[in-house]
Amino acid sequence: MRRITDWLKRLPVIWKLMIGATLLIFLLFATYNFAQYLVLKHWMLNQERDALHVMMSQVQGYLEEQQATKESLESPEASSFIRNILGKNQMIRLIDDEGANLLLVTNHFNPKWINPLPSATSSLQDAWHGEDHILIYRTPFAIKNESGTVEMATNLETFDHFNATLLWVMVIGGFLAVCISAASGWAIAKQFLRPVKALAVTIQNVKQNGLQERVGNIGNGDELSQLASLFNELMDQLEVSFRQQKQFVDDASHELRTPITILEGHLNMLNRWGKKDPAILEESLNASLQEVRRLKGLVQGLLALSRSDTATLTDHIERIRIEPFMAQTIQRMEDLYPEFAFRMKAEGTGKVVRINPLHLEQMLLIIIENAVKYSAEHKQIDIRCYEENKRVCISIQDYGIGIPTAEIQHVFDRFYRVDRARSREIGGTGLGLAIAKNLISHYQGEIAITSVEDEGTRVTLSFPSVSS
Repeated sequence: MRRITDWLKRLPVIWKLMIGATLLIFLLFATYNFAQYLVLKHWMLNQERDALHVMMSQVQGYLEEQQATKESLESPEASSFIRNILGKNQMIRLIDDEGANLLLVTNHFNPKWINPLPSATSSLQDAWHGEDHILIYRTPFAIKNESGTVEMATNLETFDHFNATLLWVMVIGGFLAVCISAASGWAIAKQFLRPVKALAVTIQNVKQNGLQERVGNIGNGDELSQLASLFNELMDQLEVSFRQQKQFVDDASHELRTPITILEGHLNMLNRWGKKDPAILEESLNASLQEVRRLKGLVQGLLALSRSDTATLTDHIERIRIEPFMAQTIQRMEDLYPEFAFRMKAEGTGKVVRINPLHLEQMLLIIIENAVKYSAEHKQIDIRCYEENKRVCISIQDYGIGIPTAEIQHVFDRFYRVDRARSREIGGTGLGLAIAKNLISHYQGEIAITSVEDEGTRVTLSFPSVSS
């Protein structure tokens, strides 16, 4: 049994489906046919028994009506009556209490198959003579000066032959049904597994050719088609993630290479001859410390970016009233950048969002600090809070150097900086806006940037509004 189980486990799915469907149909067909056969056989046997009862009633009625005697039973009239009610393969025999024949009429039935047996009560029994199945009915009778037993017998040869034929028809029908069900099961299983096979081929192609492979149109909107669509969507996401990861590694390598190269250059210079010159030593140490701080900032930015990627909506979410929260944030920025003028305008009251306050503060600090960095000449930042289309919006406007139109679509990319040399002097890492966008996406928020070179940049955050 275990070998059979192991063998079935190793079979392809199409064979398992076909065998399973075939066995199920076979069991249903066999159960139905077997039950039908038994019911039909029982019904036909009851019909034979009822026929014997009717014949027995006719014989007893004749004996009573004719006031039969032993002598009258030997008359041609009695034999003629019995012969008229007798069917094929039947026998009627009247015997006395000693078992001697009083009347015997047969129709293709050998009376020697049944021994005369007087009976004091009515009885119905099955008997066999070789391969012949016989139904015997005995009942007592009484006539003038005589008593005995009426014996009736029916050879059930026709009945048995019909049952055997019916059984063979059912067996052959069952075999044909199994064959048809097996062929149908194979065709259905093959059709059913075709999308799965296409999916498997695509996965194999992905393994060999890369993430650009996709599953074609394999259905008509059923569950397997949905599975294929989900697979394609998953592959799209994986391909995007893979490209982003590759770009991230390339950008991180580039960003890390510059400070490391500078550090290596200063250390080599000090190692060769600069350590004996106090001025060069101090200059190299200051430059090295600056690059170390830059590396530290870069690492901290990467950690913040990683946390923003894995942030969840269940982390300390609160109902935040925007106006007082923004006022508190602006107060903090005024303390950090006293040379800047921060102007806030709140349109309406009661604007509430659901968000982690630390995340909201981090987003605002990133955007406001960017505005400060690139607004060296016009030291003014305008902040506006308003509600639009059931969303709470926060607009931060600076009047700095602006961003070229062609560059706006890239500013959310990791490590991207519009002017690398200029950003390096200012101290940016190119991670801030990527972190802000990741954070805001966790709260069904949106971030948009509009900018004009040499005039300024406006960054707008929007969140779903929550009734206060």
